[in-house]
Amino acid sequence: MTQRVAVVTGAQGGLGESMCKAMQDQGHKVIGSYLPGTEEAAKSWQKKMKGDGFEVEIFPLDVTDYDHCCSFIATVEKEAGPIDILVNNAGITRDGPLKRLQPEQWSAVIQTNLDSMYNMTQPLFASMCDRGFGRIVNISSLNGEKGQFGQANYSAAKAGIYGFTKAIAQEGARKGVTVNAVSPGYIDSPMVRQVPENVLNSIIDGIPVGRLGQPEEIARAVAFLTAEDAGFITGTNLSVNGGQYMS
Repeated sequence: MTQRVAVVTGAQGGLGESMCKAMQDQGHKVIGSYLPGTEEAAKSWQKKMKGDGFEVEIFPLDVTDYDHCCSFIATVEKEAGPIDILVNNAGITRDGPLKRLQPEQWSAVIQTNLDSMYNMTQPLFASMCDRGFGRIVNISSLNGEKGQFGQANYSAAKAGIYGFTKAIAQEGARKGVTVNAVSPGYIDSPMVRQVPENVLNSIIDGIPVGRLGQPEEIARAVAFLTAEDAGFITGTNLSVNGGQYMS
C-alpha cells in the first residue's frame, strides 16, 4: 500500500473516528480536525485513539472560514506532506420547521455543511490535479436525498453536496482526481440513541434491513472510494442506509 496523507474533517464524531481508523488501516498518515477552542477534548480523544492503536495527528480547523482552511492546509502539508485524500465530514444540525426556522439556524448549517466543501476542497484541488492523484469524499446524507421534516437547512445543504461533487468530478476526471459522495442513513450513535424509544423504533421499522447502521459501515464505504485502485469511480453517490431510500 502507498502511504498518503489523508485529512478527515470532524474527526472526533462517531463517523469521523471510524473514518480515521479506516484510513490508517489503509496505511495512510491520518490528520483529523477539531473545532478551535476544544483542544483539551481533542487531545483526550487523540490519547484514547492512541490507546486503541491508532495514531492521528490533530489540528484546529473552522471549516466555515476559507482563510482558516487555507492556513490549516498549509500547516498540515508543511508538517506531514501533500494531502492526497480529503474526507469532508464536518457537519452540524440546527433543526426546526420552516415556519420557525431562524436565519441564524439556516446560515450556520449551510456554512458548516455546504460552504465547507468549497472552503476545504478549492485550496487543494489544483495541487491534486498537478500531482495526478487525489481522492475526495464528501459526506452527504439520506435526508439530502429524500428531505426531512424540520430539516430544510440540513436537507438543502446535503443535497447541494451532490451538485458540487458531480461538477468538480468532471474537472478532476482527466487528472487522476476522483470526487464522490457517501450518504449515510440512520447510524447507531449517541445522538440517535437519545431519540425517544417509540420514535427510534418507528425509524428502525422503516429500514428494510431492520436495524441502525454502524459507523464502521460508513467508514468502509469511504475507504472503498479512497482506495488506490478506485480511480474509475467518480462523480457518484454511495447510499449506505440499509435500503431505507427505496422504502
